[in-house]
Amino acid sequence: MFLLKGKASTLGIFSTALVAFRVLSTSSVMACASKSNDVGSAKTIYDFTVNDNKGNPVSLEKYRGHVLIIVNVASKCGYTAQHYKEFNELYDEYAETKGLRILAFPCNQFANQEPGTNEEIKCFLKDRNVKFDLFEKIDVNGDTAAPLYQYLKKKQGGTLFDAIKWNFTKFIINKEGIPVERHGPSTSPLELKSNLEKYF
Repeated sequence: MFLLKGKASTLGIFSTALVAFRVLSTSSVMACASKSNDVGSAKTIYDFTVNDNKGNPVSLEKYRGHVLIIVNVASKCGYTAQHYKEFNELYDEYAETKGLRILAFPCNQFANQEPGTNEEIKCFLKDRNVKFDLFEKIDVNGDTAAPLYQYLKKKQGGTLFDAIKWNFTKFIINKEGIPVERHGPSTSPLELKSNLEKYF
């Protein structure tokens, strides 16, 4: 009986310790998760996690050390053809030699010019031989704006007001993950060459 009680006591202590460990581990994970995408405490874009075109989470930490262009895109905009063509040219010229990365975020908030599903948008870009990274469709303005875009607008405000005004607003991010420039849709991608050169 004593041995059985001893074993039961040992198992009880072990079970309690295991439960405590799980609680602490869960709390730690939850604390880390709560810090992710926190616009108020974010120091760089590396503090954000976004979803790729298939809905899989992607930490922007993977882009550390690269100069980036982050852009909200649309398939049915008057700027679409020129911008995708020139983004491809920039990517071809600088991706391998300078490490440029282009992150495209579809958005349907401007005249409903990106109405398709994520899969339809992916097919649209594939037909145009787009090689850079495509992410899940998001909102860039209002209460439902993605945390990343809240941060970008906070760091690089716009003329008159900070809200994104139209499709193909472009943010340049330096190698330290800091938004350093913001350019409107009327600035073509190839016009950014001299700007990008400052950060390579």
